[in-house]
Amino acid sequence: MTQPLTPAPVVLVSPAMAIGSGYYRPLIEAFEARGWQARALPRRGFERALPPASRAHDWTYADEIGDIADAVRRARAEDPGRPVLLLGHSLGAQLVTGYEAAGSEADGVITVGGALPYFRHYRYGGLPLALMAGVVVPATTALFGHLPRPAFGGPGARSLMREWARMVLTGRPPYTVGEPLETPSLIISLEGDELSPVAAVDALAELYDPAAQQRWLYRDADVPAGASNDHITWVRTPEPVVDRVLAWWGARSPLPRRVG
Repeated sequence: MTQPLTPAPVVLVSPAMAIGSGYYRPLIEAFEARGWQARALPRRGFERALPPASRAHDWTYADEIGDIADAVRRARAEDPGRPVLLLGHSLGAQLVTGYEAAGSEADGVITVGGALPYFRHYRYGGLPLALMAGVVVPATTALFGHLPRPAFGGPGARSLMREWARMVLTGRPPYTVGEPLETPSLIISLEGDELSPVAAVDALAELYDPAAQQRWLYRDADVPAGASNDHITWVRTPEPVVDRVLAWWGARSPLPRRVG
């Protein structure tokens, strides 16, 4: 008798701030080359088919988290037996954490360059980031109705960017997290990442149960020739990250033995 094999997961990728889903094509292809399914979720305001942020078009963290919930429901309906993993990159890591905090669990979470961006975790005492959060975001969103380019994250929705700014100033995410999240999680940090320094990554990781999480630092020494562990461009040469994800999930969820 042969036991059925557990299907390979589907990975839903939540993009970073101000980056559309198309940027993640190399990451999607790398997962698919290894026999997994993967898709990048739309980032509001940065997809050709979606309107950009404006005074008339606004949204929040909760709206973006709702988009993740919709995507997970669709994935489960399409193939109920297939594990669903959420991979959050930067802002996407904050969003998938918010999804988990709402009590709707994926089968696993991967964060890459994900951080709780409290300004004191950053260089120069975090003063440039605090100035951005405390002055630039409130002033420009009041004036323009959204955060325009070339500001960081622009063109950004005023409500989401104001929530982000409060997080920067207070160190608290724009959603409630009760007990540490018990979802199996792989927390990936990038050596030398000034947008998500170690202390900020640690702060996000503290929202997850230590017993359920694994950490990996993608070191400069681990970067293959021609690749990158930069906060953004790792996506273009993602094989080391994909290999680490497969090894982590394989260790947690080994394939059943064949009997008979």
